[in-house]
Amino acid sequence: MATNKLAALVVLVAFLAGPAACEGINICLNFNGWLKPSILDPLFCPRGSGPPVPSPSGSGLSYGYYNTRCPTAEKIIKDAVKKAVDENPGIGAGLIRLFFHDCFVRGCDASVLLNTTNSQNSDTEREGLPNKDSLRGFEVIDEAKTAIEAACNNTVSCADIVAFAARDASYFLSNGSINIRMPGGRYDGRESFANETDQLPGPFSNVAQLQASFAAKGLTSDEMVTLSGAHTIGRARCMFFSSRFSEMDPAYAAKLRAECNGNGNTNVNQDDVTSNVLDKQYYQNVLDNKVLFTSDAVLNSTVTRAQVTENADKAGEWERKFEKAMEKMGKIKGDQQGLEIRKVCWRVNNVGQY
Repeated sequence: MATNKLAALVVLVAFLAGPAACEGINICLNFNGWLKPSILDPLFCPRGSGPPVPSPSGSGLSYGYYNTRCPTAEKIIKDAVKKAVDENPGIGAGLIRLFFHDCFVRGCDASVLLNTTNSQNSDTEREGLPNKDSLRGFEVIDEAKTAIEAACNNTVSCADIVAFAARDASYFLSNGSINIRMPGGRYDGRESFANETDQLPGPFSNVAQLQASFAAKGLTSDEMVTLSGAHTIGRARCMFFSSRFSEMDPAYAAKLRAECNGNGNTNVNQDDVTSNVLDKQYYQNVLDNKVLFTSDAVLNSTVTRAQVTENADKAGEWERKFEKAMEKMGKIKGDQQGLEIRKVCWRVNNVGQY
């Protein structure tokens, strides 16, 4: 009863105060598919708070950016990623997800890594609902940064390390089948806010919401379908899909029920066939109704089924598209004011000085 009264109060406040009431209230995160949809969703809170992000331009970025600036940088990153993936392929999946979650909020500026910001706020992107207790790979980024700083002080940005790490993880997890051309030259942001993570598309998103989220970052519907293929690796918590057991292939659902065992925090493989390989199996899983999230299942709709089928059937088709989509996503640039090259990836260089 008390919980219902509190929920009613939150709704009433939001209704009376308008969109401004959304600040800091997690109910707003319904809007991008991170909580199960509510009939109240259309009434409150605009989607995607925070500064607007332009289409991927790649201005200021170049290939081989560190060839003369820091010749060993990319090898240091690649070695750190290989070591991590060899020990635990899940870390490789985490590095790809880290890149995605970085670029979709404020552009590719390593704001996702911060827990100490210029504004000295504690509610950084790491604390946002899509990220809290689920992002992985920070230790790989830190290891590479420490080694790079010893070799080339104040030269390589954390944002570039995140981008190159995702590229290298894709290569190793695909057994060399995916080779992403990834430019360098990004700078590190100085701000990070949890409420801006509502720009990330969530597991309960429908096709229209997915298309809108990607379009806001300058990415097409086909690129949305392509990048969704990263769900062929990694693990997911049962809380994000247990409500749709009845909609899945019955045998697959029964297996998942047993694995989850009523615990929403239990993690299961996103791809039950080739769980540690970055490949096109995801698309066959979509067609077979053997995927976890609503946002996966809705791709088997009239709007996107042709692309899913093409990716599932044509050898090498998805891999080439994934390379180009990751490269393009890496060119998303947000507000370029007050950027720097951090000395330590999880904190800004001089707090409160800009």
